[in-house]
Amino acid sequence: MSNKSVNFLIILKSWLPLAIVLTLVYGLVCAAVQQNYRQSGNDPQIQMAEDFATTLSGGQSVDSLGKPPSLVDAAKSLSSFLIIFDDGGKPLVSSVQLDGVTPVPPAGVFDYVRKHGQDRVTWQPKRGVRIAAVVTRYTGDKPGFVLAGRSLREIEKRASNILLITGFAWAVSLLAALIAVIALEVLQRRMTPSIKVS
Repeated sequence: MSNKSVNFLIILKSWLPLAIVLTLVYGLVCAAVQQNYRQSGNDPQIQMAEDFATTLSGGQSVDSLGKPPSLVDAAKSLSSFLIIFDDGGKPLVSSVQLDGVTPVPPAGVFDYVRKHGQDRVTWQPKRGVRIAAVVTRYTGDKPGFVLAGRSLREIEKRASNILLITGFAWAVSLLAALIAVIALEVLQRRMTPSIKVS
């Protein structure tokens, strides 16, 4: 065989490290953007939960807050909502319903908040319903919890779009790297003098 023939093993050895680096870079970029989208989804709820917890900890009673003017349907609406729980995790006031009742997060969430003061979770009270929820502890004579939440529907759509865009860019980059490696290998072969064996 002439030394000018393309050696696909050499090409693979040259391309594989590039493929690994590209995969890591695109993976990190995708993860960072998705996390940024997800964490920013908590911002309004953090303010709502902390403001209401401060109000209740300052001595204002839950009864004085009154009933919300309208209820958010957690399965359909993108609106933010509040649920105030007593110390045992029983809902006292709620501006949200799911299938006609106030949804309640797992008891483990309240246990965590009792120890740490606050928890920020992705809560799925029902299949197809995912909520960015912030739960904050309030103190006083009658302590309890404030949960502020809103649907993750639009945020997860954006995250899915980022995944598709990043995946396409990753595939194109891998192909471009492969073409570049092949072109470089062919060029090097052509520039190397032929050695004829008699």
